[in-house]
Amino acid sequence: QVQLVESGGGLAQAGGSLRLSCAASGRTSGAYAMGWFRQAPGKEREFVAAITGTGSATFHADSVKGRFTISRDNTKNTVYLQMDSLKPEDTAVYYCAARSARYLRNYPSGAEYDHWGQGTQVTVSS
Repeated sequence: QVQLVESGGGLAQAGGSLRLSCAASGRTSGAYAMGWFRQAPGKEREFVAAITGTGSATFHADSVKGRFTISRDNTKNTVYLQMDSLKPEDTAVYYCAARSARYLRNYPSGAEYDHWGQGTQVTVSS
């Protein structure tokens, strides 16, 4: 079992930056592929980014490509989402998720992941 705790959310201005962290406890050290998802009010949850257990491969949604970067530090059991050039439409609750495998298959699907954090709010003002 793994527990996930997100942090780093808050209020930012358009064009600004935030870095989200997802600390994992339990059986970790690269055993899990990880993903970030977000859900805005009144909208469905959407995929943001994913990374394999070793960090050798990353994937980003088209809406954030070139602005957001997922990374991980397995020595700290932490996954990061660096968010630059923020836009008001990035406002959402951001969730990290863990898949009980090092590799990814259908990484944009929430069903791919077995464990979820509680979420952290990101609000971008114009």
